[in-house]
Amino acid sequence: MSSDIALVKNSGNLPLVLENNSLVSYLEKIKTFPILSEEEEASLISDFKQNGNLEAAHKLITSHLRLAAKIAMTYRRYGLPMADVVSEANIGLMQAVKKFDEEKNVRLSTYAIWWIKATINDFVLRSWSLVKIGTVAAQKKLFYNLNRIKSRLGIYENKGLEPKVVKQIAQELVVSEQDVVEMNVRLSGDTSLNVSVGDDEDEGREKMDFLVDKNQNIESNYMAKEEQLKKKQVIAKCLSQLSDREQEIIKRRMLTETPATLEDLGVEFEISRERVRQIEKRAFEKLSEYIKTELS
Repeated sequence: MSSDIALVKNSGNLPLVLENNSLVSYLEKIKTFPILSEEEEASLISDFKQNGNLEAAHKLITSHLRLAAKIAMTYRRYGLPMADVVSEANIGLMQAVKKFDEEKNVRLSTYAIWWIKATINDFVLRSWSLVKIGTVAAQKKLFYNLNRIKSRLGIYENKGLEPKVVKQIAQELVVSEQDVVEMNVRLSGDTSLNVSVGDDEDEGREKMDFLVDKNQNIESNYMAKEEQLKKKQVIAKCLSQLSDREQEIIKRRMLTETPATLEDLGVEFEISRERVRQIEKRAFEKLSEYIKTELS
């Protein structure tokens, strides 16, 4: 048995996040796990790394579940089921425990923060990427850099960006202005496109003005519809190359406005939540390759 599988199996009695309305109960339950002292943490890490004691790993994981949940909650405006985000955070935490080097002169929590964020970020990008085929590279640039650039420019509020700022960011990251506006909406959690933006010169303009060109002619509209239809046809064709179970999981997790949770699909297919996640990840990788081949 690999250490990955063993660690996941041994962590099978972690509190489960079944669905969004159970989050309050989950957050209360994880508060019952004790916080370890530096000496206790070092002893458990040594026991796990040197002796392969999975019970020690389990204690390390449960003592840091609050940290994982706290980080997961910062993604609550990203339009994804929070139960799944918390689950992904816990997976990142398990990876951190597995890969932690006991010679590092840092606490486990410091190291785990990176793994938790990286795992959640990967989940967010996987969940979003099928929506906009062909702009995955642009999405990644914006996802990882937009807030950093906004902070550098002294923009800290979650609101629409001024046109000149949109243009500046688009030029710096070599992406379209439309991509900048759409990603800012996603990251800010503001779903309203009827919010005024801009300075005096742009008084009365709204976010929607940047998403749709009101002066588009009939030919442009037709070409846009044709492009959208082509993308749908490509997705349908590539999906058909997956197994029935893979298709169902991808559709229910990534191609619906209200994604099914890992737990719900696990119950439906009579497999574990972790197994659903593995199938989803593998199916997405296969689908991405099919799409790249089809569009090349």
